[in-house]
This record gives sequence, structure tokens and C-alpha cells, in this order.
Amino acid sequence: MAKWGEGDPRWIVEERPDATNVNNWHWTEKNATPWSKDRLHQLFQDFKIGHSDIECVVDSVDKCSGEATVNNRKGKLIFFYEWELVLKWSGKLLKNSMLSHKGKLTIPNLSEENDLADVEITVTIDESNDESETLKQFMYNVGRDRVRQQLGAYIRELKEEYSKNLILPKKGEDASAVNAVANAKDANNARNAAQKATSNSSLAAPKANNSSVGCKLDVRTLSLTEEFHCSANDLYNALTKPDMVTAFTRAPAKVDAVRGGEFILYGGNVLGKFEELVPEKKIQQSWRLKNWSSGHYSNVVIELEETSSSTMMSLKQTGIPASEYDAMKTNWYRYYWHSIKQTFGFGTSISDSL
Repeated sequence: MAKWGEGDPRWIVEERPDATNVNNWHWTEKNATPWSKDRLHQLFQDFKIGHSDIECVVDSVDKCSGEATVNNRKGKLIFFYEWELVLKWSGKLLKNSMLSHKGKLTIPNLSEENDLADVEITVTIDESNDESETLKQFMYNVGRDRVRQQLGAYIRELKEEYSKNLILPKKGEDASAVNAVANAKDANNARNAAQKATSNSSLAAPKANNSSVGCKLDVRTLSLTEEFHCSANDLYNALTKPDMVTAFTRAPAKVDAVRGGEFILYGGNVLGKFEELVPEKKIQQSWRLKNWSSGHYSNVVIELEETSSSTMMSLKQTGIPASEYDAMKTNWYRYYWHSIKQTFGFGTSISDSL
């Protein structure tokens, strides 16, 4: 038994007049989830991103799922936050057109485990055309870094403001001074992360000039048609049924043919999402190759028209990186159309086979 005055100071209640959490030894936790949701909505409500002749706005937060807490253990603040965000955005080209185009920014994992500059942000558009693809590239090259700056503001406020008074002062200590010292390191880390994101933004943002709208990625549009000797339903199934896709790609395939469903083909080299499905008529996809720039998707629209003896397929793909354009047409034929015909016999008409 320790002598009087020699006991473990963690248990000496005289250190605090209210005898609460002596020396801040015990774990205390503060729920920051409701505050975080409100703050994230505020930060991205009508958040404007402009450059040269482009005007884009993050209109609102469409999805905000996750949690955040601030903990005190042994006088040290520990922050936990993990969020999945979907932001709605819109934009227009001020010189060429005043038409507004809409899309979404998806942030699958904002957490303390990732540096702010490394947070993944995916850019999509609701309807693909030349104007909207230009806006999409602007949001990819410039808008993502502006969004990261707002995320940095949230993290900084979480660490500097919301965690105030979580560490209790010992006898004779001033509460504000104690918390200021405890927050200094985390606040500095948050500022450094935000500055890093800002620095990356200045490097990534293209220089303004008369011939540029802020997009460095040169994209092209591919249009092609192909005839298949089968019904429109058969061809539609070949492009959307997992077992049939697996058969003509000759590799395991993930195909969730519903709106918003994902597909992953050829060992992960081709991936994307289904944006619109009209059985026997139309398939629209956000489509990319694995080796494309992170977050960049092309838009693929496949339309089927059944005739008396065959089905005509027309494909339009917008947003193809210029360096990939020549290979894309060849690859569609080789890995899709030729393979489908060879696997299912859709290259020979019924009359020819009799």
C-alpha cells in the first residue's frame, strides 16, 4: 500500500476540484456526427468553382453517410471520421452556350487514414455530349482540388473548434491554454494537409489562355455500327447477362445490369456502371479502361434496332482519350463484336446456316 502522498497521481482527486477524469487519464468521447453532417452540407451548399469561360457550382450534398468522434485518452486528442459523400454539381460554358449540365462528385472514403491530397473523388455527368464532357474534364482537373480544400476546412474545424474543452485542466491550469496546446499538433497537421491540397490544385489547374477552357485532356468521340444475325433480345442479353458476358469475354465477369449497377470485365481492365437500360433497345454506360487517368470515364451508348433478318447495333462513345482513340475501334470489334459472333453464332444468318 502506498504511503500518504505517494499514490499514483492519476487517482489523486485533489488535482481537480470536481474530481472529474483526473489528469485526463480516462477515455472520454464526444460525438461529432450531427455537427459534421451539418457542416459538410454548409460547406458544399452553392459552392462555386469558376475558371476562364467555365462556371460550375456544387449545388448540394446528395448523400452524407458516416460518423465522426473526438476522443481524449491520457490527455491526447484522437480524431475518428469516416464519410461517404455524393455531391450534386452543375455547370455551363459561358461563351459557347448557356445550357446547364448536371453531374455528381462521389467521395467514397474521407477518413483520417488517408491524406487529404489522396482522397478519391470520382466525377460523372448525367448526360454526355461535347459540352458536358468539357465541363466534366474541368471538374476533374480543377474542381476536385477545390472540393479537397473544402474538405480540409471541415477537418481543420473538427480539430480546432469542435474538440474544444474535451481536455480538462488540472488544478491551477487554464482550460483554454490546455486545449490550445493539445489541439496545436492536430490543427497544424490539418492545415498542412489543406495546404498540400491547395498546392496540388495550383499544379493541376491549367493556365488560362484564350484557346483553353481549363482542360488538358484531349478527348474524341467514336461512332460505329455492326450487324448481328440474331434478335435484339438475344444481343441485349449477351451484353447484360453475367453468364453470357463471361462466355464471350472468356474470363470471370461482374455484371449487375440495373441502373447504377457495376460491371468489371477482362480481369478488371474494363469497368464502369450502367446508367440507363431499355431492354432490347438501349444500354448506356459510364465506361473506362483501368489504365486511364483516375476518375475519367467515357460515356457509351449502345442502341439496338431489330430488322426482319438481323439486329443493327450502333455505338457512340464520347470522352475517349485521344491517345486511345485508334485502338478503341479495333478493340470494340475484336473483344466485343467478333467475340460475341464467334461465341454465340450471331455472325451467320439463319438462311445461311440452312
